[in-house]
Amino acid sequence: MPKPDRTAVILVAAGRGLRAGSGGPKQYRSIGGRTVISRAMEPFCSHPQIFAVQPVLNPDDTAMFNQAVSEMRYRPPAQGGATRQASVHAGLEALASQSPDIVLIHDAARPFVTASLISRAIDAAAATGAAVPAIPVTDTIKQVGATGHVEATPDRARLRIAQTPQAFAFDVILDAHRRAAKDGRSDFTDDAALAEWAGLTVATFEGDPANMKLTTPEDFVREEARLASLLGDIRTGTGYDVHAFGDGDHLMICGVRVPHTRGFLAHSDGDVGLHALVDAILGALADGDIGSHFPPSDAKWKGASSDRFLKYAVDRVTARGGRIANLEVTLICERPKIGPLRDTMRARIAEISGVHMSRVAVKATTSERLGFTGREEGIAATASATIRLPWDATGWGE
Repeated sequence: MPKPDRTAVILVAAGRGLRAGSGGPKQYRSIGGRTVISRAMEPFCSHPQIFAVQPVLNPDDTAMFNQAVSEMRYRPPAQGGATRQASVHAGLEALASQSPDIVLIHDAARPFVTASLISRAIDAAAATGAAVPAIPVTDTIKQVGATGHVEATPDRARLRIAQTPQAFAFDVILDAHRRAAKDGRSDFTDDAALAEWAGLTVATFEGDPANMKLTTPEDFVREEARLASLLGDIRTGTGYDVHAFGDGDHLMICGVRVPHTRGFLAHSDGDVGLHALVDAILGALADGDIGSHFPPSDAKWKGASSDRFLKYAVDRVTARGGRIANLEVTLICERPKIGPLRDTMRARIAEISGVHMSRVAVKATTSERLGFTGREEGIAATASATIRLPWDATGWGE
């Protein structure tokens, strides 16, 4: 059997996901604050034994795909076919020039694949040449006829639920797909079935009960609830920022350009609302402050747009496996009037941070003509951020 030192992956992502209900192709929907496809693809891109990740897409989804996986490494996507089988064949042909020893074939609708499952798949393919992850059936299964009557009760001890990634010696599964295409066979629902048809012996290896496929709207609801239950470490941080007025004809506030008779005196664009939010998020992470990550002494941040700072802070939460639960900003100024712009600012913060607008609050108050804000010398902002992180036993003391 081939050595597992040149392993490639085909990520099948060309389907429409009609059974998942409205909302577009399911692989581009959000689950736990991230797109399904980014969750499914990232473990392969970061696995040390994989040298090539080959996505297979519907061309109509290219923009969504690029946005979802922009920071990952992968080969140019192949164009999917009318069936899953045709899409896998397209991915295999796209990889042929790379001469893989082993190929793993994974459905993008399975977003909870782990590095350990991937390693087991590679080992199984190296040992057998054709293997699929499988988990035992725990319910009694009935074989039902066209009339709806039970015809048989299979022995569940001999039944398994097949998952992906399914793992094969590359040349063998490519040949099997080519033969099936030549014979006009397009009805195989997974690659193991096609391999069986081609005369291969398919082994099984230990699957993962959490590695379930998202198919129906109920699946999304269930997995959202499961992910939320894992994010039990709830943290809150606060932030504060202030900027004086200087020459100019507009202010950047909460990511929105606001016409005004003055501008901000600042190293970046002076967005007090976003700066306070960044400090709040970093505070919740116990990860320094905005100045430690974006020092004003660094010329590259001169005039920088503050949406970059907020996106960076949110990405720090995501990298820890966390989610933003709530963001709140209070702006303190006499002018400009914030009320008419409140929802525009909320929408902009939501867009930058990737959370729903219902989780973003923007408030405003004056200082009753007292202090520097009352004298209209500048604007101050306070912020709070609530985040949810996975439970971590460290940091709790003895």
